[in-house]
Amino acid sequence: MKLKRTHYCGKLSIENQGQKVIISGFVKKVRNLGHLIFMDIRDISGLIQIAFDKTNSSNILKLAEETRCEFVISAEGIIRKRSSINNTIKNGDIELYIFDFEVLSKADTPPFEIIDNVNAREELRLKYRYLDLRRPELQNIISLRHKVSKAVRNYYDKNGFLEIETPILIKSTPEGARDYLVPSRVNLGKFFALPQSPQLYKQLLMVAGYDRYFQIAHCFRDEDLRADRQPEFTQIDMEMSFVDEDDIMSMNEGLIKYLFKEVMGINISIPLKKLSYKEAMERFGSDKPDTRYGLELIDISDIVKNCAFKVFSDAIKNGGSVRCINVKNSANSITRKEIDKLTEVIKEYHAKGLAFSRYSEDKISSSFEKFLSKDEISLLYKTVNLESNDVVLIVADTNNDIVLGSLGNLRRHLAKMLSLIPENKFDFLWIKDFPLLEYDQNIKRYVSKHHPFTLPKLEHLDKLDKDPMNVTACAYDMVLNGCEIGGGSIRIHDTELQKKIFSILGLPKEVIQERFGFLLDAFKYGVPPHGGMAYGLDRLVMLMAGKESVRDVIAFPKVQNSSELMTNCPSYVDQINLDELHISIKYPKE
Repeated sequence: MKLKRTHYCGKLSIENQGQKVIISGFVKKVRNLGHLIFMDIRDISGLIQIAFDKTNSSNILKLAEETRCEFVISAEGIIRKRSSINNTIKNGDIELYIFDFEVLSKADTPPFEIIDNVNAREELRLKYRYLDLRRPELQNIISLRHKVSKAVRNYYDKNGFLEIETPILIKSTPEGARDYLVPSRVNLGKFFALPQSPQLYKQLLMVAGYDRYFQIAHCFRDEDLRADRQPEFTQIDMEMSFVDEDDIMSMNEGLIKYLFKEVMGINISIPLKKLSYKEAMERFGSDKPDTRYGLELIDISDIVKNCAFKVFSDAIKNGGSVRCINVKNSANSITRKEIDKLTEVIKEYHAKGLAFSRYSEDKISSSFEKFLSKDEISLLYKTVNLESNDVVLIVADTNNDIVLGSLGNLRRHLAKMLSLIPENKFDFLWIKDFPLLEYDQNIKRYVSKHHPFTLPKLEHLDKLDKDPMNVTACAYDMVLNGCEIGGGSIRIHDTELQKKIFSILGLPKEVIQERFGFLLDAFKYGVPPHGGMAYGLDRLVMLMAGKESVRDVIAFPKVQNSSELMTNCPSYVDQINLDELHISIKYPKE
C-alpha cells in the first residue's frame, strides 16, 4: 500500500476544499462517461465521489476503467466543489479529483447489492454477513451499539460502580432455561455450563464487599428463538448493597436518562411511570404493556354475571371473567369478515371465541345482544362508552389468564392493524409488585416468577406457608414500547429464608446443597441486603435503532435453529476430540 489514508470519506466537507488528501475504502458505484469516470467510495464514516478525467495518466485511467464495485482502493487527490450537487449525502457538494490511485484488493460480484433496503432474503444476507455488515444501515447500528456500551460504562463509573468480569465456564444450576454444557477433559464425566446470567456471582460480589458492581456480560440460554431472543446475548448487569427497590429504580432511571441524552440527544423524563403487575394485567392484558396507545381492557363481569347468555354467565360462575376492548372509530376497518379473522387470532392464545357489538351506520349489530335484557345492554354500552363507529370485542373464559392474555395479544394486533402506534416515541414504565411464584401444571410444583433468589415482600412472609400464590415479590421490570428491556429484584440475604424458598420450590435438601451450597455457605459469613437488575443490551439497542429483530443489532447472529449460516456452526467435530472427552453420540431413532 503506497497511499496511506489521511482522511475518512464521510468526514470531508467543503471546508477541506483545495486540500490534498488520501482516502481508502470500498467502491460503491462506478460511472464511466468516456471522457470522465466517477466513483463513489465508501468507508465506515460515509461516502465521497472521486473523479478522473483525460488529464490523468494513461496508467491511472486504465486502472480506473478496470475497477468494479466492492474493489478496495486508495486514492490521492485534491478536494474541489462539485459541478452538480448531490443532496442525498452530507458531503455531496464536494468531490476528490484524483492524482494517484491504487487497487488494494479486487472483488467478485457480490451475491446481493451492498445498499440499504436491499432486496435479498435474510438467509442469504446472513450467509454473507461480512458483506451485509458493509451496508451503512448496519454500520450505523453497530456504531450505535458501541456508543450505548460506552455510555453505560461512563454512567456507572461516575456513580461509583466497579466493572468486574465473572466466569464464562461455571457450575450448572438448572432453573429456568436449559444450560449450554461444556465437557471437561481433565475432570472426566463432569461439565461446565455457560452462564445464563451472572446472578450468583454478582450476589457473591456483594458478600465480598464490592458495594456497586456492573458488567456488560455475555450470556447463554439453550431455548427456542424468536425475533427478540438469541441463544447468546449480552446483558447490562448491575448490583448494589444496602439498597431497596426505590434505590435501584432511581439509579437505573438515571442510566436511561443519561443514555438517551448522550447517545440519541433525546430527553427522557424521570421518574418513570410505575404500574403494579395486577394493574398492568387488568388494563392491558400484559406485564410488559405498550402504553403508547389506548385500547385498554374493560371488565364487564359484574354487568353480565347473571345474564341469559351462558357463554358469559357460566364463565363467571366458574371463576373466570368477561372483558372487552372498545376499538373506537373502527367500524369501517373492522368489518364482520375482519372479526372472523380476529377470532382466529385470539384462538392462538386459547380463547374459545370472540363476541362483538359493532355500531355502524346508526345501527348496532351484535353476536350476543338478544340474550341480554335492555337494562344489561344499556349498562354495558354505557360502561364501555359505545359510540357511533365503535366496535366492542369481548372474550369470556373460566380461566382469567386466558381472558387477559388473549385480549392483551389482540390489543397489540389491533394497534398494528389500525396503525395506532406512534413512531419515534420512547415510552418507558416500571412494572412492579410481581407475584413471587407461579404454579407449573406440567411439573406440578411452584416455580419462581423471576428467580429463586428474589426477596418476598416482608409483610407477606406469613403467607409463604399457607397462601404462597398470593405472596408479592420485591421485583421490578423496566418496559419500553411493549418490550421488557430489563428486570431485577431485591435479593434474599437471610440463609433460612433462602432455604425456605428452595423448599417451597420443591427442591430436596441434597439438590439444594449440590446446586447452591456454595451460596448458602457464603451467607454464613455475613451478607449485606442487596439487589440489582439486568438489561438486555441487544433488545435495548434494537428499540433505539427502530428495528424489530435483535438479529439486526448483533454483528454475527444465529437463526431460528440456533445455527450461524456464515460459518455453518454448530458443526461435527473429529472423533479424536470426542475420544479425548470420552463422549459417544447416540442419535435418536427416526
